[in-house]
Amino acid sequence: MDFLQSALLGFQVALTPLNLFFCFMGVLTGTLVGVLPGLGPVAAMSLLLPTTFHVTPVSAVIMLAGIYYGAMYGGSTTSILVNIPGEAASVVTCLDGYKMARQGKAGPALGISAFGSFIAGTLSIVGLMFIAPPLASMALKFGPPEYFSLMIMGLTVLTFLASGPMWKALLMASFGLFLGCMGMDNMTASYRFTFDILELSDGIGLVPVVMGLFGISEVMLNVEQSMGRTVFQTKIQNLLPNRKEWAASAGPILRGTVLGFFLGVLPGGGAVISSFVSYAIEKRISKHPEKFGTGAIEGVAGPESANNAATGGAFIPLLSLGIPANAVMALLLGAFIIHGVQPGPMLMKEHPQLFWGTVASMYVGNVMLLVLNLPLIGLWVKILKVPYPILFPLILLFCLIGCYSLNNSVTEVLIMIVFGLIGYGFKKFQYEAAPLVLALVLGPMMENSLRQALLMSAGSPMIFFERPISAVLMGTALFLLLFPLIPKFQKKRPAFGE
Repeated sequence: MDFLQSALLGFQVALTPLNLFFCFMGVLTGTLVGVLPGLGPVAAMSLLLPTTFHVTPVSAVIMLAGIYYGAMYGGSTTSILVNIPGEAASVVTCLDGYKMARQGKAGPALGISAFGSFIAGTLSIVGLMFIAPPLASMALKFGPPEYFSLMIMGLTVLTFLASGPMWKALLMASFGLFLGCMGMDNMTASYRFTFDILELSDGIGLVPVVMGLFGISEVMLNVEQSMGRTVFQTKIQNLLPNRKEWAASAGPILRGTVLGFFLGVLPGGGAVISSFVSYAIEKRISKHPEKFGTGAIEGVAGPESANNAATGGAFIPLLSLGIPANAVMALLLGAFIIHGVQPGPMLMKEHPQLFWGTVASMYVGNVMLLVLNLPLIGLWVKILKVPYPILFPLILLFCLIGCYSLNNSVTEVLIMIVFGLIGYGFKKFQYEAAPLVLALVLGPMMENSLRQALLMSAGSPMIFFERPISAVLMGTALFLLLFPLIPKFQKKRPAFGE
């Protein structure tokens, strides 16, 4: 009964006119971000985060969450029609989706992508509603040692799963931890690494950093590349798949949903990995694997379901443990903290309207996305034709306005520009920014948990191995760190999609 009452409370919150508006704006923006190559949910959320400072935390989180799962929907449109993934998680959709469009089946490809995304997104929210509350109850047993070990494991898993050499990901995570240490020490009230800059006394801001790393740098990178976009000219019809196409897609959609949901829960898992794994599994179990890559509808249904299910799974560790599973969730955690809300085991008790309202809004948002995507495909195709010389200056303008409006600070604008240049260098030399963002958000919490745990043990680090939960988490992290050193596994890890 408590569960039904909580769900009813959530829909009462989500269906208020204001929250419906923010949900609509979130999913619409997310779809647009997914459609436009070069942008991603992190860049869009960092751009729009300042606009949420003057609304309630519930409305802010509903809109930012909508951008995230909305981008998963929009990314498939460009993959199918342009053969350019609008979002990293839609890379796999290019393989068969574009081939289907070339064969005159753009309608069924777009249709099964939208319906598969809707089914997977809805089922993942059901899983979120059932798994998050008991996980939060279990997390109440966590003390500072367990939280520190959990965050160490989360960072390690993310660096382990990152593409390219693991040492690069570890280096980025270390840089993020250093940035998280800037500002006033909570225990001694002394200033660290502020360089006598007043604006850094409270630490370096999350928004200028992510705007620079994901907004400015992306524009700089795209400007130097000639990104040709040829929208495949075809009449889009038969958006509703026929019985044969549904029969071929039903299994991949269900398997992709389950796989994506559980991979989304894992730190560092996320939508990108789940879509690739789903495609590999569907090809492996198919009776006709030779069809994959030539226009198989299963190669669209499985990955698109998996990446949408992963978005629902990613909310579980954030809302129940206060630990973000990926860079997008790290940014959402930053939004929670900016609004004075600490996600974690007590979130459901202290802010039930926020938790259940956000979950219920995801149901509403998925319905909105299904209604929006299919009728507006013609509009998205026209938006794809916007020239880059117009699009990129607008993105830079939004970055500057959004960053300056935070605190009316020129220093934060300069920080954003500096991190734009740094992010551009990272991308050129293939350093992933996701571990940096995650470490920047987790850094202060990790430091506090570490110092509290050492105070409990009179300075002995053995406390992390004497408590069972902490020992398991720390042991997992150590295993993942040492795993690449085993001679058999010392080969260079391929990047996603190779």
